Amino acid sequence: MTTLAPNHTTAYNWAPEPALTVTVYGLAGPQGSKTPVGWGRSRRTGKAIPLMRESSKKVKPWREAVTDAITTALLRGDAHPLAGPVRADVTFTMPKPVNAPKRRRTYPAVSPDLDKLERSTYDAITAAKAWEDDGRVIESHSRKVYPGEHPEALPAPGAIIRLYTLPGATR
Repeated sequence: MTTLAPNHTTAYNWAPEPALTVTVYGLAGPQGSKTPVGWGRSRRTGKAIPLMRESSKKVKPWREAVTDAITTALLRGDAHPLAGPVRADVTFTMPKPVNAPKRRRTYPAVSPDLDKLERSTYDAITAAKAWEDDGRVIESHSRKVYPGEHPEALPAPGAIIRLYTLPGATR
């Protein structure tokens, strides 16, 4: 199954099939917002520096779920670590709010930000060693959907992650 919309064009000749596809269930956690929790000292300079922690408690379990799914796929031999440029296609299925209309389609145009969901997911993929670094991603297509309201939506919160490579490209 291709994930490109009919009107989506690209300047790259991506492999027709993903090099790695995983489905991860769980609540996607946005990475990036930090909350100050006090002060500490820099080991290098000795100056006082603010201590920060992730604002969302969902980040750690989400990253662990993605890392486990990717690691399992790599260990099973379903995929190999990716080299060269990568295209990432990710569909995040978010929980539909209880007060959202039931009889008409709604859109998850609310928090969390899509780029922060991508950040936590890409860092988990890096931790699983599916690629050297998320700097390998030169093209991405991500979306947030509600269950049952998009062809690629999962029945419960989670994500479908598809990673494509460029045949013949190494860097």
